Amino acid sequence: MKPSQSDRSGSSPADRPVSSQEAGRLLSLLDAFSRQTVLVVGDFVADEFVSGEITRVSREAPVLILRHRQRELVPGGGANAVNNLAELGARVRPVAVVGDDESGRGLLRYFRSKRVDTRAVERLPGWTTATKTRFLAGWTHTTRQQVLRVDREPAPLPEAAGRRLERRARGLLRGSSAVLLSDYGLGVVTPALARRILGRRPGRPVTVDSRHNLLAFAGLGLTAATPNEPELEAQYAARIGSDSALLARLGERARRKMGLEALVVTRGKDGMVVFERGRRPRTIPIYGTDQVADVTGAGDTVIAVFTLALGAGGTYYEAARLANYAGGIVVMKQGTATVSRGELEAAIRADAASS
Repeated sequence: MKPSQSDRSGSSPADRPVSSQEAGRLLSLLDAFSRQTVLVVGDFVADEFVSGEITRVSREAPVLILRHRQRELVPGGGANAVNNLAELGARVRPVAVVGDDESGRGLLRYFRSKRVDTRAVERLPGWTTATKTRFLAGWTHTTRQQVLRVDREPAPLPEAAGRRLERRARGLLRGSSAVLLSDYGLGVVTPALARRILGRRPGRPVTVDSRHNLLAFAGLGLTAATPNEPELEAQYAARIGSDSALLARLGERARRKMGLEALVVTRGKDGMVVFERGRRPRTIPIYGTDQVADVTGAGDTVIAVFTLALGAGGTYYEAARLANYAGGIVVMKQGTATVSRGELEAAIRADAASS
């Protein structure tokens, strides 16, 4: 942001690179990641990538014919948040529901290979695992691009399954250093369920990432939320664009309404803005380049790192800075990706060196 924009919005100017002292603090938080236990209650999604080589245009219709090359299934949605936490060395306690189908079985196999405890993930017969199938096409020796996405979504979750989910989550709440709620609007994570799980005093950091229903989680005693700018705009039927004053008003309005200690709004190439109780909004510029490769799942990485840093004892601002590094790293990778501890450490050291 330019200084004049900061003056109009009441937010601080864009942040400088971290100092050596700040970098040391962030590195100490990374060291504490492996000692954290995070409870994740979320909508699990299977991200499926089907790659093919373009051979010709069909004579049946004006569409490309692809020669199948590869199929890959990786965790998406709340499952991607779990995957990022596991990659960073945390102990993860996922509570979710998948169908007794190939996508559900694939997710469970994936997490077992990563030594993630899936005992609280129910495999529900007759239910469909939310699956996003992306078809990627390209010529020989070229980068493949997405040409089509097909979504499969589940029916409403049966009440009995919801009650079982609640019991499992309440049983795992004790001993968790932080709680992450991942709501993709698929019916597993609802404000009512969150209220029953958490009670009145959660006693630990609780974060929420809600794709369509952010403000419905107000009054639950949550700690923080990490909406992206379009999600915040949708809640207030507004268009922020380059209006930093409007962003400041809506961000603080949402934080107050939800009773949060902090709200972090991610803005793509414009980085993120941190709203904290009793402080002016602070802008964190994007880490790395704005020439991104793929934004798929970046929000899951952001909230995973942010939550883990809070559980490790970081401030909201420190957690946001770590999450900003993580987001900048994963958008440079193709597909639904994770960030490693080594990548975060390298980013912190490089940023400190540039100062």
